[in-house]
Amino acid sequence: MAINFNYQQYLGVIRTPNISANNSRSNIRFGNYQPADTFESNSPKKYTSEISIRNLANSNPKIAQILQSVNAPYSINMETLNHLLTTHATATQEISEGIIQNLPFSLKQKANAKAIQDAAYLHDIGKVFIPEEITNKNGKLTPQETEIMHKHSELGYELLKNTNIDPKVLFLIRNHHQNAQKSGYPKVDNKFFADLDLQILSIADKYSALTEARPYKKPLTREQALTIIRSEVREGKINPLVFNALVAYTDDKILQKTKSLS
Repeated sequence: MAINFNYQQYLGVIRTPNISANNSRSNIRFGNYQPADTFESNSPKKYTSEISIRNLANSNPKIAQILQSVNAPYSINMETLNHLLTTHATATQEISEGIIQNLPFSLKQKANAKAIQDAAYLHDIGKVFIPEEITNKNGKLTPQETEIMHKHSELGYELLKNTNIDPKVLFLIRNHHQNAQKSGYPKVDNKFFADLDLQILSIADKYSALTEARPYKKPLTREQALTIIRSEVREGKINPLVFNALVAYTDDKILQKTKSLS
């Protein structure tokens, strides 16, 4: 069934509690978050080898405790992780970068692009501990399987928290399924704030996942995916300026594709 989608309606600025502005564009702010200092350049890929993962997991008993709390076996599934890294993770990096480039200038300057890119690559590393029969299930997950799957962001955080990774990257990995309404997972306290960087990563992750083929679903079209994400904007989970940037990025992709075919 065709879905009518008017992209122009998303291009206007919608006021939200997280954004304030006066007549000076330089005064626009996104919440109270101040970008973290950049950290020593170092590829996140160094943490994704089987040896690194086993060493890091063995040094943190919290990982086994989390799995035990949901009656999940302790195992390392490198095949699934490697597939995610070469498909979903790299796509999320590209989408995140595209969103940043399409933000209003003042917000673009506030985005911690390095942290977002590293977190986009590593955000699903915790799925290395999720049983393959769950990650690749051809069908809807049971409530218990969903509970296990929802542990992947916390597992990824625990796996990497004792490394020299920027704490901002760790924050993004742990909370990439959270939102401005605090209705995602894992649970957060009242002090939690879904800042600009988190919202960029979260929306890029969601758009990538919706438009990819998975064992349990066919890929959605651009219009279908944006329609779903727009509903979360209406619910106050995603800032409209970040959503507008995603729409602009997908417009650019279509334009580039059209030019390449002409």
